[in-house]
Amino acid sequence: MSSPAAGPEVQKRTSTDVLLASLVTLATAVTLLVNALANGLPINGKTTGDVTRDFDVYFSPAGYAFSIWSLIYTGLIAYTVYLWVAVVRGRDADTARTIAPWYLLTAVANCSWLFAWHHTQFPLSMLLMVVLLAALIVIYRLQAARTPSSTLELWAVHVPFRIYLGWISVATIANATITLKDAGWDGFGISEPTWGVIMIVVATALGLVMSFLYADAAYVAVIAWALIAVAVRLSETTSILVAALAGATVVVASLLITVPRRRVRPAPAPQPE
Repeated sequence: MSSPAAGPEVQKRTSTDVLLASLVTLATAVTLLVNALANGLPINGKTTGDVTRDFDVYFSPAGYAFSIWSLIYTGLIAYTVYLWVAVVRGRDADTARTIAPWYLLTAVANCSWLFAWHHTQFPLSMLLMVVLLAALIVIYRLQAARTPSSTLELWAVHVPFRIYLGWISVATIANATITLKDAGWDGFGISEPTWGVIMIVVATALGLVMSFLYADAAYVAVIAWALIAVAVRLSETTSILVAALAGATVVVASLLITVPRRRVRPAPAPQPE
């Protein structure tokens, strides 16, 4: 008798898996709803962008840059669907399951941040942004320890959170800038455009770190996207324009070095006879 063809690893579906997938679905739905209401209602009579534009700071991207949220939301939906398919079919989805509790934390932090931001509770918004950033870093680290089992897992589970982390990295810098501005901080006497350049250097450094450590094109692309948007919004300030465009160029150029290196795998050492 012939043996059956080998197929994808099938695991027993448990009530815990179903509960986890259900919670992830709820988290995704609530995140999308609250973000839609933030600008459609809007919360406290102002859109998210309106609150940002109330402050004249030197690290803030042009409005079009926020369209990246559409890509992030699409990625979160893809992750949710991927997890459900894995649970229903009993397929191996270790990474998707492992990051799920942390994903729930990102949803809570994301939604809570919107209420704090729209009600101009900037210190609280900063705390929530840090929680969101920390949760995404944990997710990133958990994913980095696991090679995607398929192209589908790469695009539905790994890439969405790389993009998400990239944007929240930039948003954290912007949030800190506005929080300090609202608090009346004088910047140690340093001019605001100079602080803007410093923030651009910080964002560029983050892009370079992720490029050289992980050759992460998705993360780096988001950093470049944000820096170009900063240059567009503040194009009349020469120092910001030059620094932002230079930063975007440097992080993208770094990928020309790091990505080819990452793709090259050393040949296995010969075994002694």
